[in-house]
Amino acid sequence: MRSLRSLMVLLVVGLMGGAAAPALGAPTAAAPMGRFALTQEAACTVDGFAEQPLEIMAPAAPGGGWDTTAREMQRVLQEAGIAPNVEVYNVEGAGGTVGIAQFVNDERGNDHQLMMMGLVMVGALATNASEVTLDDVTPVSRLTTEFEVIVVPADSEYQTLDDLLAAFRADPTAVSWGGGSAGGTDHVLVGLIAQAEGIDPTQINYVPFSGGGEALAAILGGQVSAGVSGVGEWLAQIESGELRALAVSGTAESGATPVAGEGAGGTIAPTLQEQGVDVELANWRGLVAPPEISPEGRDCLVALVDEMRASEGWQETLANYGWEDYPLSGDQFATFLTEERDRVIPILNALGLVA
Repeated sequence: MRSLRSLMVLLVVGLMGGAAAPALGAPTAAAPMGRFALTQEAACTVDGFAEQPLEIMAPAAPGGGWDTTAREMQRVLQEAGIAPNVEVYNVEGAGGTVGIAQFVNDERGNDHQLMMMGLVMVGALATNASEVTLDDVTPVSRLTTEFEVIVVPADSEYQTLDDLLAAFRADPTAVSWGGGSAGGTDHVLVGLIAQAEGIDPTQINYVPFSGGGEALAAILGGQVSAGVSGVGEWLAQIESGELRALAVSGTAESGATPVAGEGAGGTIAPTLQEQGVDVELANWRGLVAPPEISPEGRDCLVALVDEMRASEGWQETLANYGWEDYPLSGDQFATFLTEERDRVIPILNALGLVA
C-alpha cells in the first residue's frame, strides 16, 4: 500500500486563501480552512478520499509516545467510521530521522500517507545533522501536547523547586538530571531552566536514559538528583507518593496539571512560571504528509484530522492519557514548526550538541 499514489482530482473552490492567520495555538485550522470546511469535507466524502487506505508512520519503536498516539488515532478513525482502513507502521532510529528520510524519499506525492512527529524530532534532525528536514514534508496538523514535570524522590533533600534550583545555582555539576535522550525534550527543558537561572548550559549534569522505566529506577534509587519527563510518564508514582512533583512546564495561564489524591489544590505542582522561572515547554506531537502531495489531498487530510479531533473517541483518548488538545492546522502549523526550530536549535547549541 505504501506505493499507492492517489488518482483523485478534487474540485474545491477557494482553498487556503490569503486571509490573516490566527495566533499560534488558536483552535484547529486557519481561517480559510474554517470558511470552506463544509465544502472541503463534502468533496472529500464524495470522491471517497477517506475510504481509501491511509497509512501512518510512527518513526520510532512500538510502545513509545509517537507509536501510542498513532495507534490511538488509528483506533478512533476506524471506530468512528471516519476512515475505515488505517494502518500504522514503525520505522525506528535516531529520534525519527531514519523514518523521515524514508518517508520523504519513498512516499513523495502520496496523498494517503501521514507521519507522526513532534518536538523531539525538531532536535533530533539538528543533532544528527540530517540531510532531510521538516522543510521537506507537508505540515498537516499539530495534534496533542503534554507538559513536562520535574520530580524528586519523596524523601529527597529537595522538597521544593527553590531547594533544587538553589543547589543548581551553587554548583551546577553537583545536581544530576535524569531524562530521555540527549537533546530531547527533557534535556531542552533543563537547558531552558539553566539559561533562565543564569547558569552555563554546558555545566548541566544530564544523564540520558533510553526509557521512562530506566529513568524512574535511577530516580528512586538515588542515582540522579531529579527527573524530567512528560507528566503522563510518572503520574502513577506521583499519585502514590513515591515521587514528589516540584513543577510542571505549562504556562502560568494553563495552571498546574490536575492529579488525583492528595496535593496542593488537587494538582501535581505549580508551573515553573508560577514559581518565578520564566520557562514554558510543551512536548507536542503532530502530523505531516509527504512532499509534493496535491493541495486538495493536503486539505482532505486536515479535514480528516479535524473530524477525528472532534469525535467523542478522541476526547476519551486525551483524558485517558493526560494529553492536551493542541490544535493548529495547515499553514499555521508550518509557521509553528519554523518557530519551534528557531527556538530549540539555539538551546541545543548552548548545550554543546549542535555546532
